[in-house]
Amino acid sequence: MKNFVLLLLLLPATLAYSQKAKKKNNRNTNTGSFYVKTTDSLPFLNYGLGTDRLGGAKMTFLDSNVILKVVDSFGTQYKVQLSGNHNAWIEKANVARTNWAFNPPYLSGSWTTRGDSLYDYLFISLPAKIPYRSRMDVNPSRIVIDLFGVVSNTNWITQLKSTKEIKNVWYNQEEDDMMRVYIELNHDLHWGYKIYYDTLNRLTVLVKRQPASLRLRDLKIAVDAGHGGDQPGASGIRTAAKEKDYTLLFAKELQSALEVRGAHVVMTRDRDTTLTMFERISHLYQEQPNLLVSIHFNSSSKESVQGVSTYYRYVGFRPLSQAILNQMLTLGLNNYGNIGNFNFSLNGPTAFPNCLVEVAFLSNPEDEQKIIDPVFRKNVAEKIVAGIEDFLIQAEKNQ
Repeated sequence: MKNFVLLLLLLPATLAYSQKAKKKNNRNTNTGSFYVKTTDSLPFLNYGLGTDRLGGAKMTFLDSNVILKVVDSFGTQYKVQLSGNHNAWIEKANVARTNWAFNPPYLSGSWTTRGDSLYDYLFISLPAKIPYRSRMDVNPSRIVIDLFGVVSNTNWITQLKSTKEIKNVWYNQEEDDMMRVYIELNHDLHWGYKIYYDTLNRLTVLVKRQPASLRLRDLKIAVDAGHGGDQPGASGIRTAAKEKDYTLLFAKELQSALEVRGAHVVMTRDRDTTLTMFERISHLYQEQPNLLVSIHFNSSSKESVQGVSTYYRYVGFRPLSQAILNQMLTLGLNNYGNIGNFNFSLNGPTAFPNCLVEVAFLSNPEDEQKIIDPVFRKNVAEKIVAGIEDFLIQAEKNQ
């Protein structure tokens, strides 16, 4: 009896040890840290190991050749130390080992803001390609960037009058080894930005200006037809309609509606072809559209679920998704919501306002019948255009 009681007392500890041992088998057996650099395949940092069907919650995209210190490993990801109080996770496929070391703290140098004929720039002198993250603030409108492993030695910030969108820049030393950069904007709405290291190894923030003309005929609009090729997407439950086929039909209808109004339209695909998200984003970076609309159709395990929804990741781009949703609801569709912080890859770029439109549910019989109706397709295109025009009117009021 004594032995049996002792066994019961030891069982929880034994199970806990077994679980720890099992978890340890998935982790990096190298207890020492080492260094990696990001590759050019749109590397991104994750906040943690949590996932959903679109991957883990993303912290930020990074430029290539950014040095990171690896302190742990789990599955397909490395844990990297950004500063004393901040860590992140990155896919192993997005980095390569390097002999260069990330050895903070680094001292920041002088800053300069200037503009050319197209964009505004902030240049920050740093001694190494250090990791960073960014966010968009609204009310007031500004870009906020955290520089990890940096101690300020910035005593010289030159702001030239050639800037048109950058109103003011400053910083706070938020932590002993993390400096926070503030870029105040002249307009209430965000039009995008891109962070990278230039040929002089300066951290560069390219800030998009609000277009001089807010008429569709003077803008470049990107339209993305979701899925394609060997990525069929969802299927209808009555007609077996494939999402990839109807996203292309709706995207072409939207293209026509925009071009009638004089807009320059860029399509990520115009036929049934397989494109990775890397290929789509790379193409969009080359084209530099004023904004992007991506067309998809939703699906649910419950046939009763139906309606339209729009998605954004950054709060600065929410106004576009709200304007399009408001117009789509005039078609009599159920309101499935305006969803933020969404992990869809094409909501990830900060370089231009973007909106994912899930037009309706292929898994709902009523919505499915609408989706296969050419008249509905034309009406959807007109409402998305009207939503874009409402967004542009809002921008014009806030000039």
